[in-house]
Amino acid sequence: MAQDDDRQNESDKDCDEGAPKENLVHFNPWRDFNDAAPEIDVFGDEPDPEQIAQFMEVVFGYSEGLIPVRSFIDKGQGIDGRPHNIWIDADDAVADKMATFATWAAREGAAVYVIPGTVAEPGQARAAEILQMQTVVVDLDTGDIAAKRAHLERHLGAPTMVVESGGVTPEGQRKAHVWWKLTEPAEGSDIARVTRLRGGIAAKAGGDMHFRSAHQPIRVAGSVYYKNNLKTQVRIVEMNADHERDLAEFIEAVTEMPPAPGVSLQPEFAHPDKPAVDEVLVTPVREGAADDWSRFEGASAAIGHFIRMVHEGRLSKDAGWEGICGYNAAMLRPEWSVERLKRESERLWALHVEKNGPPLVRLDSGAPSPDELPAFSLGALLDDTSPMPADIIAPRVLTPGGLLVLGGAPKVGKSDLLISWLVHMAAGQPFLGFTPPRPLRIFYLQAEIQYHYLRERLRQIALPPEILAAARDTFVATPKLKLLLDDEGSVQAARAIQTAFPEAPPDIICVDPIRNLFDGGPDGGGENDNTAVMFFLKHRVEVLRDHIDPECGVILVHHTRKLSKHQVKEDPFLALSGASALRGFYTTGLILHRPDEDASERKLEIELRNGPALEPKLIDKRGGEWVEINPMNERLVRAEAGAKHDAERDRKGGVIVHLVSEQAEQGKMFTLSQFAAKFENKGSLGGQTSIRERLHVLATKGYVKFVRGEQVRELGLKRDRSKFGYLCVRDMRLRTDRELVDSETGEVSPAFVRVLPSDYMCPQSGALLPVENPEVWVDQDGDDT
Repeated sequence: MAQDDDRQNESDKDCDEGAPKENLVHFNPWRDFNDAAPEIDVFGDEPDPEQIAQFMEVVFGYSEGLIPVRSFIDKGQGIDGRPHNIWIDADDAVADKMATFATWAAREGAAVYVIPGTVAEPGQARAAEILQMQTVVVDLDTGDIAAKRAHLERHLGAPTMVVESGGVTPEGQRKAHVWWKLTEPAEGSDIARVTRLRGGIAAKAGGDMHFRSAHQPIRVAGSVYYKNNLKTQVRIVEMNADHERDLAEFIEAVTEMPPAPGVSLQPEFAHPDKPAVDEVLVTPVREGAADDWSRFEGASAAIGHFIRMVHEGRLSKDAGWEGICGYNAAMLRPEWSVERLKRESERLWALHVEKNGPPLVRLDSGAPSPDELPAFSLGALLDDTSPMPADIIAPRVLTPGGLLVLGGAPKVGKSDLLISWLVHMAAGQPFLGFTPPRPLRIFYLQAEIQYHYLRERLRQIALPPEILAAARDTFVATPKLKLLLDDEGSVQAARAIQTAFPEAPPDIICVDPIRNLFDGGPDGGGENDNTAVMFFLKHRVEVLRDHIDPECGVILVHHTRKLSKHQVKEDPFLALSGASALRGFYTTGLILHRPDEDASERKLEIELRNGPALEPKLIDKRGGEWVEINPMNERLVRAEAGAKHDAERDRKGGVIVHLVSEQAEQGKMFTLSQFAAKFENKGSLGGQTSIRERLHVLATKGYVKFVRGEQVRELGLKRDRSKFGYLCVRDMRLRTDRELVDSETGEVSPAFVRVLPSDYMCPQSGALLPVENPEVWVDQDGDDT
């Protein structure tokens, strides 16, 4: 802990690297029982077992394994001592063991530190050996500590614990460690997320950046602080034991938190005892110590500068190496060999990563630098008659290097539509009029559907077997991601894409949805901030695309906000959530919405930048498959009123069919005219004319048929001379005068006979035609039963 007077210089080293084995004393409280204690202030504070227990519960209460513990003599006491390293089991007795060790250390005038994570074996304490971490901590050791704490609490909520470490700033404020307990210990790759989170909080709050390293030790609350003739207790000043944070949600909160007032995210590279890096980079250095600093000092300072730039994601690795080589060529007289330069760079990089944690490596961008901006005269543009590049998805829906945004309200079906669309494209088959030139390679980067439900949805989509077979290897999807598309997330995404398509880059990268992967940049802006949206599009989406293949297309899925039907009709693309910069950036916009909330049909609005306008598409999911509906069949005027009339006619038809069947079960059958007369103004059916017209429609559609001729006599009905005979509906039974007696119970019940039609109405001519097979009911809509 080089910058905090809470640490000795040697505490920057790993616990197992701090001293040779002969200098390590294994802790035994009984061995030194009769030793004379160093002269210390007998009126100072002593270790507090209760605070130690509270501290150990917050920092290790959920963890398993061994806790690396370290003590050494605080400077400024005029005494020397060797460091003591021990490993304590994170079990029920951990508080008592730590209190015993802290009491012994206090008699020795030694500070007590722990690494806030557990390891598997004694002797382990490297960053790579940490197994579990259940807290996030920031060390506030400079500046206005109270203001920084207030800023953290305002944006991140009350912490679980605040510890005053014992040190005091030059302004007289007490230095503090602010702790947040996680809902469960972080393991595996989540440990790197925790350390990056600690570094992010420190950067934005002006804390100690050393805590980006997983093995960075920290003082134990309840132990004693000795430094510069001051003895005081490391004490807990705030405890909210029930405050725990989910890691993913906490990362989002820290990402959205702005820097504290007066805190700059630009790192300071110069140190008081070293020349300023700006001066180093422009000052030639000759061999033989002929200048103020040696070639080695100058090269180390310059290499360190570029390493920090790369480590913090401000330069790509290639750009950092170019900077190092440029300094070597321009400033070292004579210059170092490439082999020596590379060897020294690799050594310093390894030390920097070990000390400061994993790097935030930027993706190399293929975009032209400012001095390479292309420009063409009018004549050059007019004279270029080369063929246009082939569309990725025709007609001009997705062009090479283009960006398509698909927007829709939650649950409107945009993800389902998108998956069906992408699978068709991966199979090289058209979909809703959108056509690929060949089977496309598609990487679907999604952050909404978990693995098991993703595979379930893919099975539920009604796609022909040949399309599924053709897209098996060309469509690659991720399960629900728990990351942001920031520097680190972009690197992970790029690696996953390159692993999925090692031989050739994908044709399409799809991000679904923007909201779950959005990174607004160093200022932490949200989706409503135009600057943040442009940062995400230019420095995240485009950089990722250019790193994979500048010609591949990108599809972004986005949510929409609620608009009135009039607003949607006037300009549907105003419904896209967030800042307006998104609409000005994409090459194609698609909006999926329901024109009528009570109907299943959706409308797909289309806006193109790189081609002629396309008419909106009316689509629906029928039989599990998305189909396009002919818009000529849709009402343009008074659509809502027309839909109500349609529903009323359907209701009347259903009532009529039910009444015909119900009357037959009571032993009554009717001709068309008699039925209209009998049920006039009943069941809200209207007058006789209305009923006769509805029966005519039902007969034309095959829902109502007729019984005539010999079958009338067989049913025991009166012969009728009407043109149509008696009405008949599907599964109709007629009650007879006969009775059936149950031989076991003696119960008497009426006898029924099936009523089968003899004639049906021809849908073309309206003439009555004989039914070929009465046992099979045929609707004129084409359904056989």
